Amino acid sequence: MIAAPPPRPWLVHARAAGWVVAFLVGSGALVAALVYAGAHLVPGFAGRLATNDAPGLLLQGGLEVVAFGAMTLLVGGLALHLTAADLRWRVPAPARGFGAGFAAAASLAIAAMLVAVAGGARWRPDAGGLADWVGAAAGTAVLLAPAALAEELLLRGVPLQLLARTLGRPTAIVLCSLVFGLLHARNPGVTSLALGNIALAGVFLSLVCFTPGGMWAAWGAHLGWNATLAALDAPVSGLPLRIPAIDFDPGSRDWLTGGAFGPEGGLTATVVLLAACLLLGRRAGKDLA
Repeated sequence: MIAAPPPRPWLVHARAAGWVVAFLVGSGALVAALVYAGAHLVPGFAGRLATNDAPGLLLQGGLEVVAFGAMTLLVGGLALHLTAADLRWRVPAPARGFGAGFAAAASLAIAAMLVAVAGGARWRPDAGGLADWVGAAAGTAVLLAPAALAEELLLRGVPLQLLARTLGRPTAIVLCSLVFGLLHARNPGVTSLALGNIALAGVFLSLVCFTPGGMWAAWGAHLGWNATLAALDAPVSGLPLRIPAIDFDPGSRDWLTGGAFGPEGGLTATVVLLAACLLLGRRAGKDLA
């Protein structure tokens, strides 16, 4: 019996690309279907979904987690037979990975804010005390957690892991990070530099995903960056989240501090994210070859 010839490389790549497109399109379609159903079945659903208050943010993030999680099971699990280990969810110490990712990204966010302060940004006292600030910062982190998880499921889940198997990790990281940047193209106050920085953040999160902490570390890092910026009263990707006790003024050098878009819109984020990517890339070494 003659063995069947192995599939040609271009065909393997085309199949992988096709599944990634199917996953992304299906994810968007499922979100749209859930929104449509909610708007017709639940009074006030559409109006609540359009707001950026606490219930609105939780609802948006929750819908995306449900949709992207379902597509992960359908495409990643049922169609492609990828296991939890393949998708980097099954790791030795999930909680430790999440915590390490959160702490690392929080440190980067603080560094970015300090660079912004050196460039003319500053904090002013605002209404409220320490207890108000702690409560608001913790509550904001909870609100941002579903959105951070959803974006990790969407891009560092099936797409990144599938493309890494066929195209190699470096190419997969670049492609998924470019898509990550483009997904923020309609954020308020977005600029070309902001999109570049968000794509760079995608590279950082992808590299974190390939550490022993896997997707847990990537989720923690994503949340750590966003929650820390919000806790310091800076906008997160153009979205202002008001925090009591302090008021952040980015100053007049928007090219450096990011202005109304937040640090991700300025060179402050470029410097710290590039440094983090270089450090993680060197530590990854041969694993990314």
